[in-house]
Amino acid sequence: MISVGQSLPAGEFTIFTTEGKQTLDTQALFAGKKVVLFAVPGAFTPTCSNAHLPGYVVKADEFSAKGVDAIYCLSVNDAFVMKAWGEAQNAQAITMLADGDASWTRALGLEKETGSFGGVRAQRFALIAEDGLVTALNVEAPGKFEVSDADSLLALLG
Repeated sequence: MISVGQSLPAGEFTIFTTEGKQTLDTQALFAGKKVVLFAVPGAFTPTCSNAHLPGYVVKADEFSAKGVDAIYCLSVNDAFVMKAWGEAQNAQAITMLADGDASWTRALGLEKETGSFGGVRAQRFALIAEDGLVTALNVEAPGKFEVSDADSLLALLG
């Protein structure tokens, strides 16, 4: 599993922007930026939709005020699902990253097998990275939502 002090692995994500569907790599997403990335097991699932993503949506301005250049929401879903979920949650301030084949989630060592629920998914976690280097990492215990929420990450930013 990735840890504080390590560089994020290389990878690509599909996102939707005003220009349509695009593929962005980790260099474009993380180089020269202070970012918060949080991962959810699945778009439109209860905890993810009722608490995890909404917390970051509501607090986006507070992250910006603390010097965060971008907030990324990662899920092992396709880009169309991530786009629809972002729209449903009014998440315009959040970049919705689709890791459709879980390759980047696996490279982080933060995947989990959910069986018939959806196969390989991301564990629930959040991290802060500066210029691609992990400076903080909060990984939830199975079934918990206590350390990857927006308030916990804001507290880490001081």
